[in-house]
Amino acid sequence: MSMTNSDSNSMMQAASAMAVATASVPGGRSAPRQLSPLAQLAAAQHIMPAFSPIVVAGTVRLIEFALIALVGVATYFGYVYHAYGHVFDWYYVATAFGVAGLAVIAFQAADIYQIQAFRNPVSQCARLTVAWSIVFLLLVASVFFAQLGGMYSRVWLSAYYGIGLFTLYAARLFVYGIVRRWTREGRLDRRAVVVGGGDPGEHLVSALDHQKDSDVRLVGVFDDRGDDRAPMTCAGLHKLGTVDDLVEFARKTRVDLVIFSLPISAESRILQMLKKLWVLPVDIRLSAHTNKLQFRPRSYSYIGSVPVLDVFDRPIADWDVVMKWLFDKLVGGLALVAALPMMAIVALAIKLDSRGPVLFRQKRYGFNNELIEVFKFRSMYAEATDATASRLVTKGDARVTRVGRFIRKTSLDELPQLFNVVFKGNLSLVGPRPHAVHAKAVDRLYDEAVDGYFARHRVKPGITGWAQINGWRGETDNDEKIQRRVEHDLYYIENWSVLFDLYILAMTPFALAKTESAY
Repeated sequence: MSMTNSDSNSMMQAASAMAVATASVPGGRSAPRQLSPLAQLAAAQHIMPAFSPIVVAGTVRLIEFALIALVGVATYFGYVYHAYGHVFDWYYVATAFGVAGLAVIAFQAADIYQIQAFRNPVSQCARLTVAWSIVFLLLVASVFFAQLGGMYSRVWLSAYYGIGLFTLYAARLFVYGIVRRWTREGRLDRRAVVVGGGDPGEHLVSALDHQKDSDVRLVGVFDDRGDDRAPMTCAGLHKLGTVDDLVEFARKTRVDLVIFSLPISAESRILQMLKKLWVLPVDIRLSAHTNKLQFRPRSYSYIGSVPVLDVFDRPIADWDVVMKWLFDKLVGGLALVAALPMMAIVALAIKLDSRGPVLFRQKRYGFNNELIEVFKFRSMYAEATDATASRLVTKGDARVTRVGRFIRKTSLDELPQLFNVVFKGNLSLVGPRPHAVHAKAVDRLYDEAVDGYFARHRVKPGITGWAQINGWRGETDNDEKIQRRVEHDLYYIENWSVLFDLYILAMTPFALAKTESAY
């Protein structure tokens, strides 16, 4: 689904007005790239955060499992337990959980755990009724053939079926209302851009537009070629800029999916573009619907019926996001509680050692190059603090206080970042360390010293990381130190798991004991 013609015309008019208000930002390579008026307008639109359809469907499964088991247990205690002398029969509870598990499997087989099914209450309730009835037919048949009829109350079986079905109807209608609202808000859409216009782009946009119940919303086209070879519109979709513009565009607004319309034969052009785009936390796909070279069907994934080849996947997505969020909140919360006494001692020492605030706030690059504000204990004299880290801290630096030297060596100055993890949510416990805006290796900004540096921002930064426990922390007085740090960060991103995070946390105290490169 792409923008309508009326949306397109409105965008053109508003973009002309916006062009007057734009101005270039000084600052060399650190300045954001100037986007076209159309791209600026598209990026300025208010976009709601997305919800993963996989997580939504999984959550509905868990809720329905719990509801079905609860109905079975509640019906048992509400009738059987009282009617039969308050004697607890464990097999009723076991049966309720068995029915819940079997029902979830039956609903999965009936294909009603899809976002499309949640949007159609009549169809999903009809299939749900059939699946639920089959589950109880199997239960009754099992009881009959196993000659267990005397163990189970017929009233319980009948009430469990009826109350359970009514509860499932109510739950599905509630889910329908929620999904309908999220669909209206665009929370279940995948915002996609097409790279490459011309005839291949026209075919791709048309094919995606004709998908039924598609969750793909096309935002625009990006193409490095001039207007004579790549017109300003592609099947009604506006060209918003070049591939370099796409990187900046994806920093300013939500982009979930990048689809190349270029044929596989354009290998060199694709590789050149991928080198620029792989730093983004997006899924990248290569359209294969017009390719003459056909692979085996299992080689493709599909956007609706359009075959694509998977090039890059978002590093941490779907349930991984949920697991990492829970890990940060639970473990981070416990760590914060445990660290509070030490933090109080450090705060008192800072206050007694030099005048000024205890905490120091610094702007750093976070997820997808977003500027975030992180908390640290102040380790420098108040009048010498360097919020942008334009000058590296060196051994014996006169700007660092006596207490500051100790807390920097032991990394105690980082403890307030637990507030970022637990309350602000812009840091993780484990991840690539966030660097200050003007941090440098010798006299070059980090992104100038390391090719593909911003790829480390495809995930949320962390208080500690794989690079830190391998000794790559502290001063970056040459290019190799920041290059090795980035290499370790990229390894972490590609190999992330909860167990990996636990290992890094467990090894962090041992890494902090080595203080020769921290001052």
